[in-house]
Amino acid sequence: MRELDYEQLRRIVAGEPRSLVFATVSGAHLYGFPSRDSDVDLRGAHVAPLADVVGLRTAPETTTLDWIDDGAEIDLVTHDVAKFFRLLLRRNGYVLEQLLSPLVVTTSDAHAELVALAPRLVTVHHAHHYFGFAQTQQRLFTKTGELKPLLYTMRVLLTGTHLMRSGVVEAHLPTLLALVRGPAYVPELMEAKADGEHDRLDPSVVSADAVQADVAALTADLESAQAASRLRDTPGGFEDLHRILVDLRTK
Repeated sequence: MRELDYEQLRRIVAGEPRSLVFATVSGAHLYGFPSRDSDVDLRGAHVAPLADVVGLRTAPETTTLDWIDDGAEIDLVTHDVAKFFRLLLRRNGYVLEQLLSPLVVTTSDAHAELVALAPRLVTVHHAHHYFGFAQTQQRLFTKTGELKPLLYTMRVLLTGTHLMRSGVVEAHLPTLLALVRGPAYVPELMEAKADGEHDRLDPSVVSADAVQADVAALTADLESAQAASRLRDTPGGFEDLHRILVDLRTK
């Protein structure tokens, strides 16, 4: 498995023409089960030039840049801060995971403010994000038999359950397995996936039927955790996000 080269990643994002609020590593590296051939997924938020948001011509709110560096595929996807803040105010666990990723490539004072604000943005309805993501990945696993969507399915269900119980976003599957009950064979699946992005489930490790039963049990755990959760019904922090956005636009 290729180790992340943060100096390389910082050099790459330094060429981004827009002002970055933050860029972090997401995807399989964040989740704790990258393969030898995994892409490096960089995600973040940028501040669009004022002319792009107040003029008659407006720029796309999301930008994507791709590189091949020393054989590694690297992509950087960032949202303009207004779009990113709107997503934070919805039940979108994906942007919370990006914001709170400990794999930080570039940061700023505004990033630190947003990280501090994040607990107030979490609601009981974030469970729906994890239900939906799990269903999509489970269908993909059923179709392909590949380890990647299976591990994604289990990861998001465990992340959602832990979030409903604690209010803490944790996307790293090895850490989650120490916090939330999960199938004992998951570490073996992570080790097997390290050999390649498209490796398939080995029935000698666990049968597909047993996997489906375990996914159903993890889904029921998330349902129970949501029903018992004391998380808020609506996100807080709107006024703080508004202030941060105005500050970023007017610097």
